Amino acid sequence: MPITVHIDRLLDERGMTLTDLAQRVDITLANLSILKTNKARAVRFSTLEAICRELDCQPGDVLSWDALPSAVRRSARGSRRQQSA
Repeated sequence: MPITVHIDRLLDERGMTLTDLAQRVDITLANLSILKTNKARAVRFSTLEAICRELDCQPGDVLSWDALPSAVRRSARGSRRQQSA
């Protein structure tokens, strides 16, 4: 999926754990982990708002969009390696 979640980086910058954020946002650790590992299919605006409030950031700091999905990037890299060999 071309949407990437940057919660790890934000937590690291703020010296906060995923458990801390889950408690502050009132979301289960399991659900926050799904979001953090880019396995979520959706996120509620209320959850995104709470994450931004607790991490003192903007939604664009939490999420980014990459026009070229990672599977395509991996495939393109593999093709270039084969061509150069």
